[in-house]
Amino acid sequence: MATKRKILYIDPVGKGVVEEGLEFLTRHKREETELRMIMLPRGPEHLEYRYYEALVLVDILHLVKEAEREGFDAAIIGCFYDVGLQAGREVAERMPVIAPCEASTHLASTLGDKFSVIVGRRKWIPEMMENVVSYGMKERLASFKSVDLGVLEFHQDEEETARRFRGVAREAVECDGAEVIVLGCTATYGFYEQLQQELGVPVIDSMIASLKTAEFAAELNSRLGWTHSKIGGYESPPPEEFTPWQLDEQYDFGDMRSWLRGD
Repeated sequence: MATKRKILYIDPVGKGVVEEGLEFLTRHKREETELRMIMLPRGPEHLEYRYYEALVLVDILHLVKEAEREGFDAAIIGCFYDVGLQAGREVAERMPVIAPCEASTHLASTLGDKFSVIVGRRKWIPEMMENVVSYGMKERLASFKSVDLGVLEFHQDEEETARRFRGVAREAVECDGAEVIVLGCTATYGFYEQLQQELGVPVIDSMIASLKTAEFAAELNSRLGWTHSKIGGYESPPPEEFTPWQLDEQYDFGDMRSWLRGD
């Protein structure tokens, strides 16, 4: 009998999206995976600006800490900016922490020589490029392509969104040399399949990519003890500082516990 593993998907915005997103991911999870999706009960409704990212960062990191305390086997930070990913891996002692951009680009690099990333707005590209470079994927990137849509617009007129995706994706394949397409926003869930059939190349849905990576990472940790190294960049904050500074009390981690438990 397969081992049950609990995975938390943190939707850092998610107003009105969590139910649809959870239903979508549930169709793609392993049978033995217990998937929980939670949205932040405060903050902006998208993260298209760094200021908005800063507003949600503390809540994301504290949810990661509480998820590990509550026995989750992996956590996903559900934004293609990978908000707080490195810090999340610091605060988690053993639990793998996954995010969509890293998961999707690494997967894309195994499926073709070059990949292109379709984004909503030109505004997103500089920060996403920073991540692509940080992940060592710059030489595998064929291009970024914008469809001039914000996060909240992808599902307003899905036929128009799909039309725009087809246009830029075809250009990426035929003109830029892309062999794989990455949909560079978790709010683009559900568009990959038809686009993949029409183009004849792999099209990566970043929500699915992060989920499958989290399932794999949880299994590696459970079976082989492979998780984030704690002797360098992901070293955790020392308890001898954290506890005397009373950070739990100052930042009210109790909120995170109640959010996770659904209180």
